[in-house]
Amino acid sequence: MGLLETTISGRKRRSSHAHVVAELGSAIVSGELPEGSILPGDNELSARFSVSRTVLREAMKTLTAKRLIEPKARVGTRVLPRDSWNFFDPDVLGWRCDAGIDHAFIDYIAEMRNALEPAAAAAAAVRATSDDIIALYAIAARFDDLSHTPETIAKVDLEFHLAVARMSGNPFMRSASALIEAALAISFQLSSPAASPEKIDEVASNHLRIAHAIASRDPAKAIAAMQHVIDVGKSRILGSMDRTAELENLSI
Repeated sequence: MGLLETTISGRKRRSSHAHVVAELGSAIVSGELPEGSILPGDNELSARFSVSRTVLREAMKTLTAKRLIEPKARVGTRVLPRDSWNFFDPDVLGWRCDAGIDHAFIDYIAEMRNALEPAAAAAAAVRATSDDIIALYAIAARFDDLSHTPETIAKVDLEFHLAVARMSGNPFMRSASALIEAALAISFQLSSPAASPEKIDEVASNHLRIAHAIASRDPAKAIAAMQHVIDVGKSRILGSMDRTAELENLSI
């Protein structure tokens, strides 16, 4: 289950391994377990989570692969500095979202998307097959539905952007999909375009413009159209955050 689907459904993975990974990972990313700190020993953690040593070891391997912790002989398991964390990992991104979203985080996500997705759109304009383009138009057409809910429009949005990444022919583009999912999960939570018919129409038109640019084999137009979609989404989220902050200040 991806980050967006988890955000929409509210369901969390239930296995003992996943529970330990999520609890410790979230505590690290939120700062509850500070950078540089040493985790409690295996006996204490096994008792805390009511899991076997085998399950705990596997959970530690998972967190090590995400670059959140590092075991050291005769020292213990240390929480790594933030600049070591793998923020392309869907779980790490999800825990970062859960820890609280601020303007800087939104800026960073948009900055990375603007570094990757316009290039993917440009590559798709060159490499996409006719079948790819037909499929992309079919997805774009599904935006144009005034009955959209935040859930349904977010799923169409994700499908469209993943299709462009796949059409680029570059496997690294598809591997960065967690960033797209994080942005759409935030949009789903804070400022969905499904809030009004005007916003649905705007999103539909903007994504159709990307499809037209790719279909016309125009990389420059594809870049501009993708950048516009990312920037509009960022502005919508930041505007919603600012309005929420103003209302909270007024209620104090």
